[in-house]
Amino acid sequence: MATVDLTKDNFEDMVTKNDMVIVDFWAPWCGPCKGFAPIFEAASDKYQDVVFAKVNTDDEQELAGYFNIRSIPTLMVFREKVILLSQPGALPAAGLDSVITQARALDMETVHKEIAGQEALLKARDRRAG
Repeated sequence: MATVDLTKDNFEDMVTKNDMVIVDFWAPWCGPCKGFAPIFEAASDKYQDVVFAKVNTDDEQELAGYFNIRSIPTLMVFREKVILLSQPGALPAAGLDSVITQARALDMETVHKEIAGQEALLKARDRRAG
């Protein structure tokens, strides 16, 4: 499966309509990005059930700013609309395989419950502070 180019116009749609999306934030002038690109492409062929997407940070500065991208390449893993990983730096193929295996193994029901619990605590704290 080929990688998908993401923009501010299609990013949310891609992340919300797919179970797992792995995003490579990159730039055409970035040496490590160029080195990581074939690894990312190979993984997109290997894992057909995962969407592999790329964000050109030169063209999509607003999107890169929204996700606070300070170093490229940066890899982000979304599963069920939750950011599971945001990691700068290129990964070797085995490292990317490991990230995908770990993301797939997570019990997302538990993850969503933990997020809901954290949000409830923040709301309660805000009510007390207000």
